[in-house]
Amino acid sequence: MFDATENDPISPAMRALLEVFSTDLSEVKFPDVDAEVLEEAASRVRAQAEAVAKAQAALEAARQALGESQEALLQKGQRALSYARVFAEEDEALSTKLETISLPKAARKGARPEGAVAAEAAQNEESAPRRRGRPPKSRPSAPLFADGSSPEALAAATEPAEVPVAARSAAA
Repeated sequence: MFDATENDPISPAMRALLEVFSTDLSEVKFPDVDAEVLEEAASRVRAQAEAVAKAQAALEAARQALGESQEALLQKGQRALSYARVFAEEDEALSTKLETISLPKAARKGARPEGAVAAEAAQNEESAPRRRGRPPKSRPSAPLFADGSSPEALAAATEPAEVPVAARSAAA
């Protein structure tokens, strides 16, 4: 699940040390550390990192399910509150209780992707009645310095060029 560069839970320095122990020091054994021990420890780290990634994915899925359930409850609660307010029109005490309850606004039902919103806006523009009156003037969009020169280049071109002292003596 983890690649050797981007998502590897083992630091680059530790990977370099593992590489040294697997190549140059593969035959060397220190009292409780050698290439095999280091590689085994690195495998445990990678396995634990994978377990963490799976747990995070499960947590994210659970959070999304919780959010959807909360949204459904909020919509039902708003509906229940509306019905209760109509029902309590004749009962002033109940009506007062219900007026103190303020539920947040529900998120838009069936949120659409951005492309669908843009397509709908274009469709509304086409079906909307045309505006009356003169259309606004269009402004030219040519750059200020159309020939590509910058203000600094124009200033340098209009100022007299100063010849260095060494160049003057060589010319004389």
